[in-house]
Amino acid sequence: MTGTIAPLPAGRPLPALVVRKSTHRSAPRRLLAAVAGAAIVVAVLVWAGLRWSDDQAAAVADDLASAAATGHANLLASELGKFRLLPLVLAEYPELAAAFRGEPAARRLDRDLELLADRTGAAVIYAVDASGRTVSASNWRRPTSFVGQRYGFRPYFIDAMQRGAAELFALGTVSGRPGLYLARRIERQGRALGVIVVKVEFDRLEASWRRTPGFTLAMDADGIVLATSRPGWRFAALVPLSTRRLADTRRTLQFGPAPPRRAPVTIAGRSAQVQEPAAMDGTVFRVARTASPLAGGVVLHFTPLAPAALAARSQALLVGLAALLVLAIAGALALRSVERRRLQVAAREELERTVAERTAELRESNTRLGRESEERLAADRRYRAAREELAQASRLGSLGQITAGVAHEISQPIAAIRAYAENGLAFLDRASTGRARDNFDRIVGLTERVGVITGELRAFARRRPGEDTTTTVGRVLDGMLLLTPERTRALLRLRVDDTLRDVAVVGDRIRLEQVLVNLLTNAADAAADITSPVIAIDVDDLVDRVTIRVRDNGPGVVAALRESLFEPFVTGRADGLGLGLPIAREIARDYGGDLVMVDVPEGAEFVLMLTRA
Repeated sequence: MTGTIAPLPAGRPLPALVVRKSTHRSAPRRLLAAVAGAAIVVAVLVWAGLRWSDDQAAAVADDLASAAATGHANLLASELGKFRLLPLVLAEYPELAAAFRGEPAARRLDRDLELLADRTGAAVIYAVDASGRTVSASNWRRPTSFVGQRYGFRPYFIDAMQRGAAELFALGTVSGRPGLYLARRIERQGRALGVIVVKVEFDRLEASWRRTPGFTLAMDADGIVLATSRPGWRFAALVPLSTRRLADTRRTLQFGPAPPRRAPVTIAGRSAQVQEPAAMDGTVFRVARTASPLAGGVVLHFTPLAPAALAARSQALLVGLAALLVLAIAGALALRSVERRRLQVAAREELERTVAERTAELRESNTRLGRESEERLAADRRYRAAREELAQASRLGSLGQITAGVAHEISQPIAAIRAYAENGLAFLDRASTGRARDNFDRIVGLTERVGVITGELRAFARRRPGEDTTTTVGRVLDGMLLLTPERTRALLRLRVDDTLRDVAVVGDRIRLEQVLVNLLTNAADAAADITSPVIAIDVDDLVDRVTIRVRDNGPGVVAALRESLFEPFVTGRADGLGLGLPIAREIARDYGGDLVMVDVPEGAEFVLMLTRA
């Protein structure tokens, strides 16, 4: 076997080395070919993108120009349609014939035409007699008045006298302002008396055109610009004018003493370029034209191509960048696919370790949160218990003040019960059972009143509120009155509509009585030193709420205590604890209401707001 495996000659391993070397040498060529191919593809894509962006920009600019040209032509037609009816209507005006015959009627017509021009927005309205002299005009008050001026040489006068009506866009010989002259012949009994002329200026129309990007030209049949959003181009010609047309403009002064000049623009198809020493010099525009309401004319709108081209190229650039980004992402994803597989195992192990750590942390946090939640619940229970203890203390304190007055209320019925009982025994001895029964009935009524008063005191002194969460306004007010001493009731002015007594409100009757008793006690103490003390209680209905306003005419609350009056232990009385108002507000807010103090000129006023049930 050793004889069959002969060692390779010294040159035999070289073929493998030669092959690798050949592959290594061909790699730059393939790289160069790939780069060249990529460059060609990029160049083709760039060329195609530029062509597409140019076509897209032209299409967008053409649409904008067409829309603007149509809109501006419609606006011009609407403006002209309004004024073209005016000469037709004025031709039948009865004062016109009189104005052509005499001075007084002409002066009356001046005022009528002035008023009509002001209401319609016409630049000027004037009447020219058959000799060409203006006899009446709406601008008769101004230094540029047309009255007395002769316009027999103007084409619109000549054409109107010959054909009955005429239109001419021209420069005013007196005012120097351009406008459209609408003329109509005035006839009476078959005889031509003169012409009524309405001049229309397009300042507002041109200002409206200027709000559109680019500029607009309204031309006549000879290509002369009559109305435009570029004032410097007015009366410029887009095409060369014939010698006869130039002679007519000089003779009639239609465009002033100077003949129309050429407009600095070159139009080729739907593309145009401006040549003037201004910001638009060299700017390329897309042009759209449409029929004009002026006889034989057209409306042109020039939309700049640059914004649309910029937007289209930006769009093409974004699409190209997005494509390159997608390719780059795809390549990056391919390169990272192997690395991702290798990292998955390590990531999974790291994830399991992290999950275990986080699970332990969450378990510990959950335990800690449970303890904190229990502590908060316990603190809340302690707070509620303390607040109820304070409310109970406030009720018992109020009860001590109430008891003296209520004792007097009970002593009278008890004395009356004794008297009626003694009388009843006497009547029984006399066998007067009817009168005895009457005395015993009265005793029953008085004991019921005593029971009501003592029952109200027992209910008021309870530590916990009742189970009912709704009551009526009448029950709260009646309970308040039972707990109010007689000397305080003597000061009370209670104003409540009978329809409000049965209105149900949210809240426990006993706790709401505590609020009102507290407010009445404070009001009685505040008005104790007043010569004529008065405590007013008003009940108002506010659709979704009921308000009970308690007002006294005492000295009021001092300014220093107004901001902190509802804070615990803040009081204006030397013997007060400062707990009544804070507890009263807490009770009101527990049932969705509130207790506030409002500013009044005299005394103090507190408003208890209760929610309807």
